Amino acid sequence: MRRNTLNKLLIVCICGSLAAFGCKAKKQTVVAPKPVTTVPDKSLSKLDAIRSSQLSYTTFSGKAKTMLDINGSSNNVTLNIRIQKGKKIWVSVTAIAGIEVARALITPDSLLVINKLQGLYLQKPFSYIYSYTSHQINFDSLEALLVGNAIPQLINDDAKLQADSGRTVMTGNLQELAYKLILGADLKANHTELSDLVAGQSLTVDNSVFIPATNRILASQIDLSSVMPKKKVKMSLHYIKADFDQPLEYPFSIPSGYNPAK
Repeated sequence: MRRNTLNKLLIVCICGSLAAFGCKAKKQTVVAPKPVTTVPDKSLSKLDAIRSSQLSYTTFSGKAKTMLDINGSSNNVTLNIRIQKGKKIWVSVTAIAGIEVARALITPDSLLVINKLQGLYLQKPFSYIYSYTSHQINFDSLEALLVGNAIPQLINDDAKLQADSGRTVMTGNLQELAYKLILGADLKANHTELSDLVAGQSLTVDNSVFIPATNRILASQIDLSSVMPKKKVKMSLHYIKADFDQPLEYPFSIPSGYNPAK
């Protein structure tokens, strides 16, 4: 792994820039989407039904084989991801032979990264990730992308809904950000497009290959493509292990002797 891409790798991973790449894990059980034909509570709207169809959890832990390509320079790594809903996201990156090369901890306010290859650390406010993604991507968006949920802000009263061959298509605008969200028959997010024409930024996320995980249905394959001025990022993530609502630890500290990254 090239050292000068390591911090970028962490930032992009954390931004939800998330299929299988060169791994031979045990075969997973693929789940076909089950159409949502009725809304149990008649008082619920279609938007409420969409929200209730997204994954609900307190904690999440997953192991994913991941490929990251930044402007044509690619790396294959394994990500171990732990989430305490609404509070923190912990990421450990391992490379060849299972050696941990980096670790990150993100909260709604801050971002911490340690680069073990170079003995460096990065300590920034959450807004630092906007160098790699749209300003409309907040902590809740990030959590949603990492588990294959629809970005919460897109499911709003101003969105336009249209039925299309058993799918639901939602379109709208969040300030200067235009979006398109395609939901499957089970109302889970299959495809997301975000674009900011003024800033020249776009983000596309595809969720596929849904599998069972702790009494839930998880998108085990997440492909992301982000385009910004002078920067193109592609990331493919494939979960080979996932659990929900288990007790988790989020160990993170900056070792003595580490220097701040420039």
